Amino acid sequence: MNFPNIPVVLVEPQGALNIGSVCRAMKNFGFSRLRMVRPQADYLGDEARRMAVKAADLLETAEIFSSLEECLADCSLALGSTRRFGKYREDFLHPDEAAEYLLSINEKGKTALVFGREDRGLLTSELDLCQRLITIPTSDDLPSMNMAQAVALCLYEVSRTGAKMEGKGGGERKLASGKTLESMYRHMRTTLLEIEYLDPQNPDHILRSYRRVFGRAGLNDREVRILRGLWSRIEWLKDELTKNTESKTPHENRNGKIE
Repeated sequence: MNFPNIPVVLVEPQGALNIGSVCRAMKNFGFSRLRMVRPQADYLGDEARRMAVKAADLLETAEIFSSLEECLADCSLALGSTRRFGKYREDFLHPDEAAEYLLSINEKGKTALVFGREDRGLLTSELDLCQRLITIPTSDDLPSMNMAQAVALCLYEVSRTGAKMEGKGGGERKLASGKTLESMYRHMRTTLLEIEYLDPQNPDHILRSYRRVFGRAGLNDREVRILRGLWSRIEWLKDELTKNTESKTPHENRNGKIE
């Protein structure tokens, strides 16, 4: 089974051997689209080719991006792999759960699997761009996994789940792209700051929760337009309240008397 509509995204991969190993795993399980954000290693060199073996063509066709946001702009869903739990533990999916979730909506829009740097994974700002998060349960004795091994495990689960789901068919509900979603989140951020709903010192704290809520819902273009209409209406009401308040404020006349 092949998955041409699911890019595998590596953010700032640091090892050529790892990149080559990822390509081999991709070929093993039917994936053909490699995307990288600012690769830190020579992904076309001998080391990467040696580990890729017969998957070297994926190195040559890899898409390179300057930011993760740009990389995910055409994706409706991104699942990010991380060991950083923080306050969002309830949103984590194990690889088998992630595979089922991803494939259940893959026909409705392009989906992506995102993996971070070998030494420190994905940053919080990068995790914000992923609608759901994947964690691989490992032993506390050595919790961190090699990036290529983590990729292989996740791709295996997608392949295994895909084989089970094949022939069941999917829905027709097409999801909004990552570019559309990020534009809506920026609009939302501005609006909620203007009405002082968000803490200006840390506005992304609450926004992160909204990202998870909307990520689980899986918004389509119409739903995004409805939400943006809500943000615009809130902005209009804020402006009207400001005008009314100003019109009722006493003003001094030329003689210094309050009118």
